[in-house]
This record gives sequence, structure tokens and C-alpha cells, in this order.
Amino acid sequence: MSPHTVDTYADKARYDQATAALDAPLAVVDLRAFDANAADLVRRAKGKPVRVASKSVRCRALLERVLARDGFEGIMSFTLAESLWLARSGFGDVLLAYPSADRAGFAELTGDPELAAAVTVMVDDPAQLDLIDAARPAGGPGEEVRVCLELDTSYRLLGGQVRIGTRRSPLRAPAQLAALARLVVGRPGFRLVGLMAYEGHVAGVGDEVAGRPVFSRAVRTMQAAARKELARRRWEAVRAVRAVTPRLEFVNGGGTGSVQHTAAEAAVTEVAAGSGLYVPRLFDNFRSFSGRPAALFALPVVRRPGPGVVTVLGGGYPASGVAGADRLPVPCLPAGLRYDPQEGPGEVQTPLLGPAADRLRVGDRVWFRHAKAGELCERFTRLHLVDGDRVVATVPTYRGEGHAFL
Repeated sequence: MSPHTVDTYADKARYDQATAALDAPLAVVDLRAFDANAADLVRRAKGKPVRVASKSVRCRALLERVLARDGFEGIMSFTLAESLWLARSGFGDVLLAYPSADRAGFAELTGDPELAAAVTVMVDDPAQLDLIDAARPAGGPGEEVRVCLELDTSYRLLGGQVRIGTRRSPLRAPAQLAALARLVVGRPGFRLVGLMAYEGHVAGVGDEVAGRPVFSRAVRTMQAAARKELARRRWEAVRAVRAVTPRLEFVNGGGTGSVQHTAAEAAVTEVAAGSGLYVPRLFDNFRSFSGRPAALFALPVVRRPGPGVVTVLGGGYPASGVAGADRLPVPCLPAGLRYDPQEGPGEVQTPLLGPAADRLRVGDRVWFRHAKAGELCERFTRLHLVDGDRVVATVPTYRGEGHAFL
């Protein structure tokens, strides 16, 4: 059995047994798989702390669980409102990984010394500093804001005519980082504490796609060259920023698919990861690590329209990104089910085709794997935590606690 698959018979039987008293639709997290995945991330990080990406988890109870393990330190958050909520909840080291225009949030941050000490914000443009200053409390400068700068990691060829990687920071050259660092250091009310560089074209792009050997070899060739170029440029950027301020506390890089490569760089002090805890289907295509699917959802069979077809309730849970079949959840338990190509996963109901359909009855459940990690939690208010064949706890997702940050 592939490490990226679930055992059709054993896993379906125990998930069905664990949730027999519950009504579907429902979502579960297999704690043994979750913990094994966490241990593997720590192993690959080679002694450097792993900062957990909250957007890939979106459940406070599971954030607490993973941060209680040796090897994990701090959270990488995705909105300022979420960062403040986590800090108020007792998480003491929250790095906001994306710039914000949340004026009310910045007013709260700069008006509260405990929040200001716990949260670090992302900056890659002087205009973002202006926005923060404009939100400060009237009559005073407010609290000092912790700042992290972001380096563009994209890989460029042919003099920049070809660009591979996410469009994030405009700061690419070490000199650009140093210039903004000098501006932050010289500006009252701000303290430069970190540098981040997320190599999405390595960390989030699978290099061993089933049935596509030529494409996979091309990806591996690209990624090897991109890692080499980035390692050199990241080292130079860190050196340039440290020449401006020796107070730099951390240099963050990487993601689930590149943890071991990024951790090997001397300039990097910590790595980030989150998707590797749940191992959604987009992370099946990596040969550098093997994870265990830990998060699944179940939909109930509500119709049997005819031979070889059943209909389940719900299912239209596509992931963000470029639209395509790889963004859809996949029915995995029982094996042998597929979407109707004329309907796909539906808003309210989803027909499923295949020989396995004839063995399902109304009320039975079909288990699915989603495409991107934390987005599952935007569809469910609760996660049932499974240990073996038992649900040992039920915990709220962010949405279950009344929060939809994005």
C-alpha cells in the first residue's frame, strides 16, 4: 500500500465504526496519522524548529496539540484578525505571513502591549508602514510593532522573461531588502525582527505525479536549480539585512514539500509547515517524503438512481487555485467510485459511479479526501478526532468558533 493511500478495508471499517453514532456529513482527523505526520516533519527539519502554518489546520485544539510536541515553535497565521485572536487565546509567537490592510486590527495591535509582543506582521512596502502608523491610537505612538520582511523566491530564467513561483513580495534583490530594513529600523514605532522567504514552487509542487514521468522529471530538474539559486540569494539577503540590524530574531523558509531542503540552509533558522499534518491529496505527488492522510470527510448515501450509481449529500468542496480536476475532493472509501463527468461534485448532492456503488445502501457513507489542507475546515464546524476505531474528542474548527477569517 502506498504511504499516501488509505487501506480500503481496514480504514473504512474503523472510520465507520468510530462514527457510527454520528450523522454525516462529518469530518474526522485520524490522530495516529496526524501525530506520525508531525513526527516526520520534525525529523525532516533536522533540529530546526517548525513553525506551524495555521491556514492549513484552522482548529485551535489541533494547533495546541502540535505545538505541545518537541520540534514545533510558533504559528504562521494568515490574517491579522486571526493573529490577534490567537494571541488573545494564549499563543505567544504568531507570525502573520501576509501583509494586511486591517486598520481596526492595527489599532488594536498598537494599543495593546501584550498583543504587540506576541504578533509579528509582514511588510514588503513602505506604504504598509504608513497604513499601520495611520491606525495608531490618537494622542500617542502606541506600541512598537514587530516587523518581518519577505523575500521574493521566484525562479527566473532568460533574463526574467520566464518566471516560476508565486507572485508575492516585490523585494527580490538583497539590496532591496536592506533598503527597506534601513527604513524600518530608522522609523519610530517599528522593530525589525525577521525575514521570510516561501518557496512555493518547491514546497507546494509535487515532483512525482502518477502517470506523468516526463513532467515529473522536468519538475525535479527545475526545483533542483531553483533551490540552488534561492539558497545563494537567501544567504546574501540575510547577510544584507543583518548588516543593517543585528537584532534579527529569525529567518523563516520552506513548506511541507521542501522542509528537509530548506532546513539544510545555514541562513535559515526555522521552517514552516502545515499541510503535512493533514496530508491532503495535493501532497500525494512528492517523492521526498511520505505522509499519511489524516483528515477526511464523510457524506451519506441518500439515493440509488440506478445500477452502478449512488447519490451522496453535498460534496462540492473545491479547493482554491487554478481550477482543475486536481482541486476537487476524491472519493476514496470504498474504492472504485468516481464522479459523473457531466455533473462532478454538486452544490447539494453528488452522484458517484462505479461498481462499488452497488454495494452501498441508503444511509451508508462514502469517505473523501480534500485537495488543500485547511480549507476542509471552512465546510465543517467540528472535527471528530479518531484514535483507532473510536472518536476520542470532538473539537470546533475556526468556523465552529464563529470565525471565518477569509
